[in-house]
Amino acid sequence: MRDLEQLVRKNIWNLKPYSCARDEFKGEASVFLDANENPFYSGYNRYPDPRQLALKAKISKIKGIGAEHIMLGNGSDEPIDLVYRIFCEPGKENVVAMEPTYGMYGVCADINNIEYRRIPLNADYSLNVKAMLDAADANTKVMWLCSPNNPTGNLMNRNDIYAVLNEFDGIVVIDEAYIDFSSEPSWLAELDKFPNLIVLQTFSKAWAMAGARCGMAFASTQIIELFNKVKYPYNINSLTQNIISERIDKIAEKESQVELILKERSRLAEELKKCNIVECVYPSDANFLLVKVADADKTYNALVGKGTIVRNRNTVKLCGNCLRITIGTKEENDTLINVLCMMYDV
Repeated sequence: MRDLEQLVRKNIWNLKPYSCARDEFKGEASVFLDANENPFYSGYNRYPDPRQLALKAKISKIKGIGAEHIMLGNGSDEPIDLVYRIFCEPGKENVVAMEPTYGMYGVCADINNIEYRRIPLNADYSLNVKAMLDAADANTKVMWLCSPNNPTGNLMNRNDIYAVLNEFDGIVVIDEAYIDFSSEPSWLAELDKFPNLIVLQTFSKAWAMAGARCGMAFASTQIIELFNKVKYPYNINSLTQNIISERIDKIAEKESQVELILKERSRLAEELKKCNIVECVYPSDANFLLVKVADADKTYNALVGKGTIVRNRNTVKLCGNCLRITIGTKEENDTLINVLCMMYDV
């Protein structure tokens, strides 16, 4: 890995961050006259903890990683954007990403005026390590990996990821939004071995909290401090902090829901294979299935006409005539199966 100072934009390295009232005060107090808040209690009249210390302490326990290695964002999209703003000089530097993958990596690159180099996966959706590494040059700051990947649903081979981590001297981001649906371990346990590694996770999927908008970035303490320098002071509001904290207390319920989703994933995959219009159901380590059908556009429109919405991935590289189908409840999945399996003439 290049020295961290070499990877970080010079203006960010030298940045003196905004210091809010709650950053400056440490300890216990009963009278707060520092932040120009309305003093009359509403439950939310005070600004939230800018570092989310209580919530991070809970996350630390369930993830087995120190709170100082955690940054919380407004969904995973915030830390994705922050990676560009911290490490990539607009108009000069670039990133390398596997393709197809989560679209926000490319959108954030465009927003930040960063060249985005797309490297196609192999035909079996595995990582083309040589092509990824060959695409990098002296101006490449970041490599984006998504595992399990969206929209293909598969995990990247662990040895392939090790190769990227060991051979690329910039920042490697592994997005694990769907890791709770996989039998393979997270990369969190590897953070102490790879100072260039950032792992992203979220409360939106397995935790059933998409509406709360809370993502997690895990990295070295140095990288987390850079995130904290650049993020907006009160990026996670009090309502979100409170509701995520309450949800963590119901971890058994979350695990039960994941188990049900996995059972439905297996059942749905087998039922879809019986449908005449289905050509392939790809293996999945996520809470969705990538399904190749005879005519994705026609099938998608027919499903919409029946009030059932899936994601049409027909125009995505390597996903021709594919639909991405989220695993729903048993009743929702049965509705989908009934519609698809009656469409013999599509």
